Amino acid sequence: MTPYDASPAQAVIRSPRLIDGFGRAVTYLRVSVTDRCDLRCTYCMAEHMTFLPKAEVLSLEELDRLASAFVGLGVRKLRLTGGEPLVRKGIMTLVERLSRHLRSGDLDELTLTTNGTQLAAHAADLARLGVRRINVSLDTLEPDLFRKLTRGGDLAKVLAGIDAALAAGLRVKINAVALRHDNAQELPALIQWAHGLGADMTLIETMPLGEVEVDRTDQYLSLRDVRRDLASFWTLTDLAYATGGPARYVRVEETGGRLGFITPLSHNFCEACNRVRLTCTGTLHTCLGRDDASDLRAVLRGGADEAGLERAIFAAIGAKPQGHDFHIDAARPAVARHMSTTGG
Repeated sequence: MTPYDASPAQAVIRSPRLIDGFGRAVTYLRVSVTDRCDLRCTYCMAEHMTFLPKAEVLSLEELDRLASAFVGLGVRKLRLTGGEPLVRKGIMTLVERLSRHLRSGDLDELTLTTNGTQLAAHAADLARLGVRRINVSLDTLEPDLFRKLTRGGDLAKVLAGIDAALAAGLRVKINAVALRHDNAQELPALIQWAHGLGADMTLIETMPLGEVEVDRTDQYLSLRDVRRDLASFWTLTDLAYATGGPARYVRVEETGGRLGFITPLSHNFCEACNRVRLTCTGTLHTCLGRDDASDLRAVLRGGADEAGLERAIFAAIGAKPQGHDFHIDAARPAVARHMSTTGG
């Protein structure tokens, strides 16, 4: 038990309480636990990143308190992100604390997105603590290309992590960013490989977040075009399946696996947006593609009680914008913050 366990009165609440100004229920919170990562993916981070000082990053206790406040207000799904969440010191302590909401029934799912490099060491504990599925970011199965895209990463570590996750009984979904000049031709093989493991696969359009050294305009690949190309040799059947995120899914009849498309540029997903993002500094972003920000760390460290914290959360949700404004051909990124800071 922790000081932030829901009271019996809170624990019975099942209807969403966080409703934005457009009538959308917010039931999904993505929590970045660190801005640090052991890879430097070219489309995500600058090669020489300046990371946040420790004093600006929420403690594990603060992360627990904030995430638990959202659960008390009707959030049903928590996803831990980064940077790379598994490089955060003490991360499994946080997972263990948050897992109490699974046991109480107040939370439907606790999951995470990882690059897989640290997964072999943590997969069994994640499964033991109630995590049932994870997303692994992997853009290529070619070791040299992986090393290039991640600026030095070791593909073998990621593959070993995926094997460990599957062995622990975790369901795995592979996320790949579609890159016109790097992995476009490899995508069918990557999909076949993932489906062969029994894993779902999701393709993602590159997003204009943060200043990086590469030209993302040149790398942008519309998933409309990718889907059309895949449909020329595979049968793609639209599915009603959803995981709470923005992906639209099809079944690839020839492989029997699910394939998702996340299309922030060619077809935005804002009309049914049910999620918000909490950064490792306690900043709440209610839209991935806008510079909206609510400083919940200041509320916490200012001594707010639970009622005061809830008021700050309600105010932030009430100001959630209708949608983002991504344009891949803009001269500057849609927002200056990196994805590693916002939370993937």
